[in-house]
Amino acid sequence: MELRQLEYFVAVAEEAGFTRAAARLHVAQPGVSAQIRQLERELGQELFDRSGRSVRLTPVGKAVLPYARAALAAVVGAREVVDEMSGLLRGHVTMGGVSVPSVLDLPGLLAGFHRRHPGVEISLVELDPVSLVEAVVAGRVDLGLAGVGGPLPPGLDAQIVIDQPLVVVVPHDDKLAQGTSVDLADLRDRPLIAAPTGTGLRTVLENACAALGFRPRVAFEASEPYVLAQFAARGLGVAVLPESAAAGADVHVLTLDRPRLRGQMALMWRAEGPTSPAATAFIAHARRLLPSH
Repeated sequence: MELRQLEYFVAVAEEAGFTRAAARLHVAQPGVSAQIRQLERELGQELFDRSGRSVRLTPVGKAVLPYARAALAAVVGAREVVDEMSGLLRGHVTMGGVSVPSVLDLPGLLAGFHRRHPGVEISLVELDPVSLVEAVVAGRVDLGLAGVGGPLPPGLDAQIVIDQPLVVVVPHDDKLAQGTSVDLADLRDRPLIAAPTGTGLRTVLENACAALGFRPRVAFEASEPYVLAQFAARGLGVAVLPESAAAGADVHVLTLDRPRLRGQMALMWRAEGPTSPAATAFIAHARRLLPSH
């Protein structure tokens, strides 16, 4: 059994086809098929069901897949450890985010790590909050950046990098613009502008409304907090957002008094520890450069 055979096997399983796997591996399709057949002969069992339009794993293939992935990961890890001990860090790290506020210099963070470790490839992906947490816990993403609205799920550690009061913003001709503060209960019947369901900001708002016995009437959603302020400026509703997101917008800002809510954003990583030396260095770099609250 060769590592190349395991690599081809994993690629076909993930791509659900020999042609797509060959394109991903940059090799000829007949070569992939031949290596998989050789692997099946060595194991004495078929790994793929080729009877349909798409290639599917057999029960034996499903059982073998995690071991094949583990073997390939072990080889990558061994190479990275050797590189690290030689003073040369290599590998690949992935950071995921829901949205990144301008108060965090993410481009500078990534560029700084790249300068220090040019042998490490960096990927940045945008995911919805639920998918991001799942990806970090599973190890598909090394580091996540997302709002938090409650306790962290099991399997994660975090560093709070943003902690701000939530405020209410309205257009200057709104009746609320005559005051300087507002209670959340006063917004019971008002159309609201808020972050999407599942985000930390939305969770904080919904939990606070539930404690007061009502559900928020959210008319408009946007993942970028500053966009919420722009919607409010156009008279589309009352926006609830972090204090910094209201800066520079042509709106009237009100303090949210009862209850006083806060919006937090956290840097998240696996509690078990990163999966590679490159990920270890990347997490340490991010924690050092970003603020801690």
